[in-house]
Amino acid sequence: MRPLPALELVARLEDAEWLDPVAKKVRKAVRKVIRPRWARDVLHGVPIGHPVHPLAVQVPIGAWVSAGVLDAIPGSENAARVLIGVGTASVLPSALAGFTDWTQLHSQQQRVGLVHAAANVTATGFYIASLVQRTRGRQGSGKILAYLGLATVGASGFLGGHLSYRQAAGVNHSEDIPHRFPSGWQSLAPLAELPEGKLHKSVVAGIPLLVYREAEDVRALSDVCSHLAGPLHEGKLKGGRLQDGGVDGAGDPCVVCPWHGSKFSLRTGEVQGGPATAKQPVFETRVSGGLVEVRLPGAD
Repeated sequence: MRPLPALELVARLEDAEWLDPVAKKVRKAVRKVIRPRWARDVLHGVPIGHPVHPLAVQVPIGAWVSAGVLDAIPGSENAARVLIGVGTASVLPSALAGFTDWTQLHSQQQRVGLVHAAANVTATGFYIASLVQRTRGRQGSGKILAYLGLATVGASGFLGGHLSYRQAAGVNHSEDIPHRFPSGWQSLAPLAELPEGKLHKSVVAGIPLLVYREAEDVRALSDVCSHLAGPLHEGKLKGGRLQDGGVDGAGDPCVVCPWHGSKFSLRTGEVQGGPATAKQPVFETRVSGGLVEVRLPGAD
C-alpha cells in the first residue's frame, strides 16, 4: 500500500527554512513566559517519566470529539456546548506543555511542530467562535464551526503523529540499548587507561558508553542522551572530582547533555533536570586484574 500523498507534504515542512524566523520569535516568547527550571521540568514531564503533552491533549480532544457526536443527535445541544467549553478550557495546560517541549527540539522538528501548534490554535479559535454562536442561539453556525474545529484538530493530530513517530520527538532514544547490548560481563578498558575525574567515551559491542572514573570507582551509562541522542561525553560534569583534585559542585556527580541541557546522575542514570524524561541505562562495573568490565542488567 502506498503512503498517503499528504505524507509527502508534511515531510516537506521539515525543510521549510522560511519558518525559522517565526520559530525563533516563538521560542524567545515561550522561554520568557516559562522561566523557572522547576516549572519547565514539570511541563516536560520529568516527575512522571514521560512527556506531559500527549497525556494532556486527551482532555480537549476527547471533549471535542464527544461534542461532535452529540451535535449529530437532536436535542443534545446543551450537553455539546458544555463539552466544547471543557475542551476549550483545557487547552492552556496542554499548550504550555507542548510549547515547552517544542523549544528543546531540533530545527526540522520545530518546523513541523510550529505548524502543528498553529493548527491547534486555529482549532481552538473555531471552538471559541462556536461557543459564541451557540450563546447567541445560532445553533446551526455553532455546529458548523465546531466541526471545522474538529477537522482542524484532526489534521493537527496527523502532524503531531509525524512529529512523534517519524521524527522521534519525545521518545526515549536509549530504549534500544538493552536489546542491543550482549548479556554478561564485557571488557571495557584497562583501569589505568581511563582518565580520572573527567567524562570519557568508550565503545563496547558497538554501543557508545559514557565512562567516569574516580580512583577505582568507575561509573558507566549510555552515552546516547535519552532526549534526542546527544553525545553525553561532550557535556559538562557537575558535582564530580576534577583532574586537578578539585570538586565541581557537591553531591552525586552528574552529566549535563551538550545539546539541550538534560542532566543525569552518573550513579543511577536518573533524570536530574529536563527536557529528558527517561533515565539513562546504567551499567554495572567491576575491576578484575586491572581490567574494567561492564554489565547491563536486563540485557537480552
